[in-house]
Parts: sequence; structure tokens; C-alpha cells
Amino acid sequence: MSWSSKFADLLPSWLHWPTRATARHVLIGILLGFSLSISSTSFAQYLQQRKLKRQISKFTARPIELRSDEVVRGVAGLIGNTPLVRINSLSDALGVEILGKAEFLNPGGSVKDRVALQMIDDAERRGLLRPHTGSRIFEGTVGSTGISIATIARARGYDTTIIMPDDVAAEKVKALEALGAEVERNLARQRAAKFGEPDSIDKSDLTCKTHQHLHPYTFESPSQSMLVTSAPQHLEFDSDGSEVGSGSEQGEQRGFFADQFENKSNFDAHFAGTGPEIWRQTSGRVDTFVAGAGTGGTVAGTGQYLKSMNEDIYVAIADPEGSGLYNKVKYGVMFDRKESEGTKRRHQVDTVVEGIGINRLTQNIELALPILDDAFRITDAEAVAMSRYLVKHDGLFLGSSSACNLMACVKLVKQKGWTEGKTIVTILCDSGTRHYSKFWNDDYLRKAEIPIDIQIIEDLLASPAQS
Repeated sequence: MSWSSKFADLLPSWLHWPTRATARHVLIGILLGFSLSISSTSFAQYLQQRKLKRQISKFTARPIELRSDEVVRGVAGLIGNTPLVRINSLSDALGVEILGKAEFLNPGGSVKDRVALQMIDDAERRGLLRPHTGSRIFEGTVGSTGISIATIARARGYDTTIIMPDDVAAEKVKALEALGAEVERNLARQRAAKFGEPDSIDKSDLTCKTHQHLHPYTFESPSQSMLVTSAPQHLEFDSDGSEVGSGSEQGEQRGFFADQFENKSNFDAHFAGTGPEIWRQTSGRVDTFVAGAGTGGTVAGTGQYLKSMNEDIYVAIADPEGSGLYNKVKYGVMFDRKESEGTKRRHQVDTVVEGIGINRLTQNIELALPILDDAFRITDAEAVAMSRYLVKHDGLFLGSSSACNLMACVKLVKQKGWTEGKTIVTILCDSGTRHYSKFWNDDYLRKAEIPIDIQIIEDLLASPAQS
């Protein structure tokens, strides 16, 4: 017997080398386990790659922008592609990303530049308006849309008539007048209709073929409430006494009621512009979109686009006091307590906030209702407090609707109990420079008994999550 055999006999049974069969089985088991591990890992990576490819197929790569070397064509080229700005104070306090689309950087100073440009472009494409023909654009607005229309109209050779309520901030009226717009307190639709009525000579001429028609120069338009009229063609006489028409179909003057509330161009401007920009700027990583609604175009167009890219994106509106949209979204009824019998005031939406809030359903709001997940009521005191808080902590001097939007963002985060990993995007509609006489006028607010108390925001940020 060899020495190795004797040594093996001395060892306990459990220390003996395994047989060849046992070793083969162990080796096969190890190889199978290793193979299964590799297979499962590969399969998981395959699924992740498929998911990534699906996301990439929906995402349009953001091009490199060299704005310093870029030359745009006129004022219209300056509209859109506004930056997203992180609201540092709110984001740091809440632990989530609060991002604002800086629409106040548009040349007309507000988000309404997009709408005005789209409405005028669409009207020109349809042949309803022609530049440099002496045509006039009419619109009813609390200010921002009128300023945007007047800005673009000047560049296209149109005149403008803006009809406003009697209590809007004086800065907006001054801006309109500086842009050459006529400012009136009346109804835009009626003024546009009068533009197409026959003049006194036409009315007295019984041979006028169109004498029997009320508005013989009215054209069909894309919306039921939009109106396009042609001014009556005046007659001139040449040296031999024959009549010569002063207008032609290609160069005739027209009156165009833009009708931002019902005009689908409002929706289209945000579906084709604001929404895709937000999606690119966040690389598709956006969880919630919040916006106020006046005409409804911003929240409808932007929200519809974002939902089309990711149906899980949460869309909510910020609604000021006196507006019925909050109750419409929450309870399905367009009603506000200030409309009840005996309490209804002269102005339907009685608030210091301008630009958002309404008590009727517009076509653009109806486009928004199917995608709205929530609504937040914002008081005047809360909006004022948020605006002062942002100036103090971020150096952001914003208007009333922007303050409402950011207040709604904070309320939503608190309601959901979010503390990290979420991105909320909202609209910074305009700056505070249009609100010196009311929203940013402390004397005005005191007379209106609206408190100016930043502590409202401090307390809300420090409060525990509601969920």
C-alpha cells in the first residue's frame, strides 16, 4: 500500500475527495447556475433596452442652440423657446424640482405672444387677413393678449382695437397705447361687425345690390364666434369721370375679431410650441404640469401634448377667487359661491389676480377638461404672499397669475406628500411690471383689505404633508 493510500485511510470519511461522478455533478450545477444568472441578467437588460427605445422613439433630441450667433426674422422670431428656470427656494424647501417656463421673456412680455402669433398666422394662411392692407384686428382682453396682438400687428401692418374691462392695471393700457392700439371699453365682436357695415352713402343708395343685407361684408371664420368683415369699397373717379374701385380682393381692408376664448389657434399654439418645448427641456422627465386658465388654451394645449407623450403626467389648474373652474374640475359644476343670489358682484371674477379665472366654458377650456386631474383654489392673500416670497428669496419679480401657479404647485406637492424625485413644471405668465397699480401696489391692497403676509408661504412650506 502506498503512503498516499495509508494517509487517506487515516482521514475521517467527510474529508475524503469526492468521486468523479460527484465532482461532475457539482461542476454541472455550477455551470447551470452561472448560465441561468447570465441569461436572466441579459433578459433584464433586454427589457430595459426595449423600454429605453420606446422612450427615445417619443423624444426629439434637443438641438444645440447658439443664440449669440443666431439671427431671427423680426419680432415673431423672438417668440417661444423660453427657458425653464428652477425656483430654488421652493425646490429646496420641498425636496422636489419646481420649474417655471419663463414666458415673461417673450418680446411682448407674456405667454400670450404665442397665441397672438398663431391666431394671426392662421388667419393669414386662411386668407382672412392680408398684411399691409389697412386691416384692423379686434380683441377683448384684460391686457396681455391685446399687447401681444398689438406687437405683432405693428410688424405685419395691421391696426388694432382692444376692448378691455374698466378695472385692469393702468400699465397695460399705457403699453397698448404706446404700441399704437386703440383702447376702448366695449364689445370687441360688435366693434368688428361695425367695421363691415355700409357707410352713409351706401345706405342712401337704393341701387346698392347689397343694401338689403345687414352685414354684407361678413366672412365665415374657423370659430362660431370669430368674425371677419370687409370694409365697403369706396369709389373714386379718374379724369374722364369713370368709376374706379379703391380696393381689390387681394388688398381690401378687413376687420378681424381674433376671439382668443373660442379660437382653436389658442390651443394649437401651445400644443405645437409650449408642450414640445417643455418635453425637450426636461428630457421627458416631467411628472406634473400646473397652469391657470383664463381662455383655457395654455393648459389645454400644453397638457394635451404632455399627456400624449406620457399619459401618467398629472395636470392641474390654479384657479383664483371668484372663478368657477375649480368647482367644474372638482365637482363637475361651473359655479362659484360669489355667483349665488344676492352676492353676485359687478365683475364675475372678483379678484386682484388678472389673466386667469372665468365663469363660462369656452371651446378651449372644453378641450382641457378631459385631461385635467385636479384643481387648486388660490386666494388673493396667497397669491400676494407668494409674489413677495419669490422676490425676497429668488429675486423673481412676477405677476399675479404666475404667483397663483406657483402657489398651486406647493399645494399639490403637500397634498401628494412628495419629498423627492418629482418634477413639477408651471407657467410664469408675465412679470410684475404690468401690475404696479394693483397687485404690486401695497396701498391698493390695503384698501381692498388683502393682507400682505409672506408668513403664509413660510407656514405652508413648513407644514407636514397632507397624504
